[in-house]
Amino acid sequence: MKKREFLKLGAAAGLSLGLGPVGEARAQARPGLLRVAMTAGDIPLTTGQPNQGAEGVRFMGITLYDGLTRWDLSRSDRAASIVPGLAESWSVDPQDKRVWTFKLRPGVRFHDGSAFTADAVVWNLEKLLDRSAPQFDLTQAQQGSLYAGGIARWRKIDEGTVEITTKVVDAVLPYSLASVFMSSPARWEEMGRDWNKVAQRPSGTGPWRLDSVRARERAELVRNPDHWDRTRIPKSERLVLIPMPDVNARVAALLSGQVDFVEAPPPDAIPRLRQSKMTIVTNVYPHIWPYMLSFEEGSPFLDVRVRRAANMAIDRDGLVSLLGGLAAPARGMIDPGHPWFGKPALDLSYNPDRARALLAEAGFGKDKPVKARIIISPSGSGQMQPLPMNEFIKENLQDVGIAVEFEVMDWETLRTRRRLGAGAPENKGRHGINNSFAYWDPDIGLIGPASRFMKDSGFNWGGYYSPRAEELAKAAKQEFDPVAQNALLGQLHEVVVEDAMWIFVVHDLNPRALAPNVTGFVQAQSWLQDLTPVVVA
Repeated sequence: MKKREFLKLGAAAGLSLGLGPVGEARAQARPGLLRVAMTAGDIPLTTGQPNQGAEGVRFMGITLYDGLTRWDLSRSDRAASIVPGLAESWSVDPQDKRVWTFKLRPGVRFHDGSAFTADAVVWNLEKLLDRSAPQFDLTQAQQGSLYAGGIARWRKIDEGTVEITTKVVDAVLPYSLASVFMSSPARWEEMGRDWNKVAQRPSGTGPWRLDSVRARERAELVRNPDHWDRTRIPKSERLVLIPMPDVNARVAALLSGQVDFVEAPPPDAIPRLRQSKMTIVTNVYPHIWPYMLSFEEGSPFLDVRVRRAANMAIDRDGLVSLLGGLAAPARGMIDPGHPWFGKPALDLSYNPDRARALLAEAGFGKDKPVKARIIISPSGSGQMQPLPMNEFIKENLQDVGIAVEFEVMDWETLRTRRRLGAGAPENKGRHGINNSFAYWDPDIGLIGPASRFMKDSGFNWGGYYSPRAEELAKAAKQEFDPVAQNALLGQLHEVVVEDAMWIFVVHDLNPRALAPNVTGFVQAQSWLQDLTPVVVA
């Protein structure tokens, strides 16, 4: 695919949105107002557990809410780490390592003025995990299952202490709890115990409060001057979130002054944005852009030779060039600078001749191509520029003898299909799914995708199984020493690369474009970003 063709695969740029010609001077920005164009097609759920993937957590999770733990997003020069949030500290019972005790931060209040206590923690866990509880919300439970699904029991010890027991020994729990958000029981009662009404007036403990929301149009948040962490009281007075899944519409909106901050600008627009004095920020983060592969009966990817051939068919350097250098070629699930990379023996880099030879060994050839049907989306959190990227890869695969048919669906529908797994009736006849993925914690990054004992997590879409991978995943799950856990995860990564578990394509460099009058943004090495330091002059 020629680079000049890149933007032709998107919709027409922004003029249909009433944004005006993109070459006109930027509209006058209002000091203290930060307007963000998201890649999502709708406003994420506001009630506590957002949808829309990591972008939902980024814009409607850590803004309105807090978890017992949180990510430290204050640095750009190191990977984000877990630090205390609504819990000041936690410990594990040495006699039974499934049992955790969390000491809660005193004096914290929800946006509605009610107190955050151990009762609120119990109530929120029941909201996600206890179907008999009056506040149980299936919609939030489906979103929160990724993070709370490993919890077996919970109880209040006193007003400031909660005990949580996991289903198995789980050293990863503090990572997971950063995305289990606490919403106000008092607000739910005030709204007549109706989550649909709560969605219009949610109440968390986060640094922002929701002022108004209109589905598919915009959400307006205001500064919470009473946030418990005084260092994270927003510098901007107001934050406006605008769903804008079309890449060209986002560029047009930034150039014409309708927004101040754009997620995932397309590579071909970067020179023009820089010429217009926009700031382009990038950073490494725990991201892989893959095709998750089906191991169901009838899938061509049951054969490891086909999986390896598909990986070796992809010209990753060419794709990075297409992306304007805003990505890095993948050598596996994990990037080489990460402590979980290990020392993979198999080289999956571009080698079309070797790919054709592997396919010939597997019984395929020019007259008998591999046929695969793969689910993709036109946009979404971490999806980068999925339409042109998929077309580029389709040509690569076709060149070695793999004929791919794409089934395009919106991002939230694709995420639902991913959670269902390749064996679900809805996914029958589909052999892969293009779902951008994270490795911000061990469960999501390697343990879940490479094991079957965590099948309820939804991470192992295709049903991959390897006895060695299963052994290493279980060992890493139960290892509380970070150094030893990292070593086990490195060995696990070596196995999934050798098995070509997925088609590993590129790591995103997470580009964003900011207006010239926007300062204070620190791009963390994370899928999540903190907007509280951002200033619009």
